[in-house]
Amino acid sequence: MTVERKNQIVHEAIRLFGRHGFDGVTIRKLAEACGITEPALYRHFASKEAIYDAVLDALKTFQNYEELFDRLGAETELQPVLHGLASHILGFFSGHRDIYRLLLFSTLREHSKARQVFREIRGPYVNFLIGQLDRLYAEGKIRKKNNEITARCFVGMVFDCALAATLWRGFLGKHYAPKDIIANNVPIFVDGLSPKSSPTAK
Repeated sequence: MTVERKNQIVHEAIRLFGRHGFDGVTIRKLAEACGITEPALYRHFASKEAIYDAVLDALKTFQNYEELFDRLGAETELQPVLHGLASHILGFFSGHRDIYRLLLFSTLREHSKARQVFREIRGPYVNFLIGQLDRLYAEGKIRKKNNEITARCFVGMVFDCALAATLWRGFLGKHYAPKDIIANNVPIFVDGLSPKSSPTAK
């Protein structure tokens, strides 16, 4: 029961922190959301900060990207790597909007753990893609660019598309399905990194 209760607290914390930010959530609100008393909640976590840390620790499990990285790491071309990465990100956040809200709130409110939230949510995708770009360049599959900048820009673009497709659905009267976003944007990066494309800047 203790493990189940801890998991419940973490799930409710993700929802509440994602909707109200760290400062907008009190222990009382969290206890009420879990249907328990404040002293009962404190038996599992010593403070609100400890609950937030538990939320960050849980993000890796929720995102479930290890199998994806193993599969994409065996690809021999850039297109399926970018396509798989974008599909996973867009699919994940369409079903986990509160985790995206958690990222936005921590960043916009400049919470003390904003960098850690950013690293836990976006960092794994960026770091994985940097490694794949390095590998594909070494294999002669893509041309030389700053792979860290490219990875950050690609992942940032996909996260922005996830934002538009989930939290801001219909913004400016437009709605694009994830598959349409991927079909439009992945070739831009693939073509730009192709060894056969003409370099525009060094």
